[in-house]
Amino acid sequence: MMALVLSGTQMWAQFQDPVQFSVKQQKVSDTEVEVVFTGKIDAGWHVYGTDIKDDGPTRAEVTVEKCEGAKANGKLVGKGNVHRAMDEMFGMELSYYENSVTFVQRFTITGESYNISGYLTYGACNDQNCIPPSTVDFSFSGKGAAKAEAPAKKEEKKEDVKEEKKEEPMAETPAKEEKTEPEAAPAEETEVIETTDTTESADTTEADTTSATVAPVSKSGNGDLWAPVIDELRSFGEEAASETDGSLLSLFLLGLLGGVIALFTPCVWPIIPMTVSFFLKRSKDDKKKGVRDAMTYGLSIVVIYVALGLFVTLVFGASALNALSTNAVFNILFFLMLVVFGASFLGGFEITLPSSWSNAVDKKSEKATGLLSIFLMAFTLTLVSFSCTGPIIGFLLVEMGTSGSIIAPTIGMLGFAIALALPFTLFALFPTWLKSAPKSGNWMNCIKVCLGLLELAFSLKFLSVADLAYGWHILDREVFLSLWIIIFALAGAYLIGWIRFPHDEDEYDEMGEVIINTRTSVPRFFMALIAFAFALYMVPGLWGAPCKAVSAFAPPMSTQDFNLNPEAESAHFDNYEEGMAYAKKHNMPVMLDFTGYGCVNCRKMEAAVFTDAKVQQLMNEKYVVITLYVDEKAALPETETVVENGAERKLRTVGDKWSYLQRSKFGANAQPFYVLLNNEGKPLNSSYSFNEDVDAFVMWLETGVENYK
Repeated sequence: MMALVLSGTQMWAQFQDPVQFSVKQQKVSDTEVEVVFTGKIDAGWHVYGTDIKDDGPTRAEVTVEKCEGAKANGKLVGKGNVHRAMDEMFGMELSYYENSVTFVQRFTITGESYNISGYLTYGACNDQNCIPPSTVDFSFSGKGAAKAEAPAKKEEKKEDVKEEKKEEPMAETPAKEEKTEPEAAPAEETEVIETTDTTESADTTEADTTSATVAPVSKSGNGDLWAPVIDELRSFGEEAASETDGSLLSLFLLGLLGGVIALFTPCVWPIIPMTVSFFLKRSKDDKKKGVRDAMTYGLSIVVIYVALGLFVTLVFGASALNALSTNAVFNILFFLMLVVFGASFLGGFEITLPSSWSNAVDKKSEKATGLLSIFLMAFTLTLVSFSCTGPIIGFLLVEMGTSGSIIAPTIGMLGFAIALALPFTLFALFPTWLKSAPKSGNWMNCIKVCLGLLELAFSLKFLSVADLAYGWHILDREVFLSLWIIIFALAGAYLIGWIRFPHDEDEYDEMGEVIINTRTSVPRFFMALIAFAFALYMVPGLWGAPCKAVSAFAPPMSTQDFNLNPEAESAHFDNYEEGMAYAKKHNMPVMLDFTGYGCVNCRKMEAAVFTDAKVQQLMNEKYVVITLYVDEKAALPETETVVENGAERKLRTVGDKWSYLQRSKFGANAQPFYVLLNNEGKPLNSSYSFNEDVDAFVMWLETGVENYK
């Protein structure tokens, strides 16, 4: 089953079309009309709303290119079930829609007839990547009120005259000279309707009103650089492993580790020999039946905890689980919950379920027979051991819920249950192992205390998200690292024996007096050594050291007040043709980096992978790096029209051009997307997407260098 769940999909990048929009006009009255964009969004994807700030991901907005006999009335309005969540990478609250969305732009008719055209721009992402800003064109005309005001007629005639003046030269000029010395249209003919305000842009008008039906490949002067290489790219095989599969596997292993830790707590470990002995005595004359009952008992434990994971998934749903990772209120609640669990493990108090619950289940298990009785006994174990397993399960569910994966709680609970149930089955199969199993003792409380300190450390991760959401600035990166340094130093001090907690048992000598200077065991010494070393490892982070081992938990480097660590060198070029020309002149391979200002995972790759010393050396010394932003909004000198999938598509911005390059040449449209090329524009290795494995990225770069040679 795990093989099916964790099996990788085809990992070379593919063209993705997760949103399908239809557009129609809807007449509200004789003086008002609406342009309605209705979008269907694939599962796992979301489209951003209309109120995203300029430095965030691509928001939904409408650009009106032609507006005769009408004028825009208000802002673009999004309709549907909007979700709002704090995004830690952008440091702002984002709005987005899942499953479906409707955007409406209203126009007021000012003449007896109207003619409006333009396009909707929107951005879409999932948990792994984003597509470049996409557009939906619209063009509508119709009749207005029977009696329009005179000024409106005069204005309409004036507009018609302007159109005639523009169109006359176009009829006399040969098509091949169409793009030379384009005549700029009046600025007032193009109105950009944004979510914050309405502005007029002469530059945008000039770019949009001059159109040439030519592909960028013919304009570059080097058509081979734009030639598709999709088949050549795939011939290198699958790209680096997808982070999705790795994250699910890591969640399963995290659950497995949690189950192993739970085994060695005072609430679970002592129950193992008693339970196994009960099953063996129950079927004394039939050992096979005893083993079968014990295996059924272990399987029941797995079923119970997997059902818990499924319950969390069904209650919250996909959208809520995705929102948990950035929602400020949820993260504050998670922080408080982990602090309570941590205090409980340290001995402040006990978290227990009502005893009546376990007693009621225990009585029913005695009355029941067959498999039902065994299942109820397993359920009793779950309730009795809750004081120790509850904090561990709570932490796991919080971590898995905020991972953004809908099946994460189920996968994690499967790992937890397998680790917890396995000893019951093994000891039933090999009863003699019970004699050599370690006895209960003070070492179990040591595990509880260490877990309590870990719960406190991880709780700060969730407080950090809330801190970023509300802009409190009480938990900047250096404050976070300071607290972690103290917590892990205290863990080392506890393991050495310098500090003690309420549940630690005193040791007595022969006279009945407490032994103060107890010996430190070898395992505790090595655990203390690890804790102290980890605390010292984080100290340079107070002055800006990357501390990559905690980068997934600590606040972003941008919150660091004092940073001595210089930023990584930026990419060499941001223009494809210029970068390729430089690489050919200097006989160097090229690394293309298709990215976006609004791409969260692009920033993660840059922070976790591009800052590595080996990666920087390879990128700066062995490659010409060309970074192409697919959401760059700077207008092209003139709008270019390309034929794609049998339909015409307008390229209005620089980002449109680089997005078209990615789609047409490499057959992909999601970011981040990296590809290595020789000086003829041919691939040197498979493509590479979001995967924070530094070693894999280094190997990918080195393979490209070898293939170039």
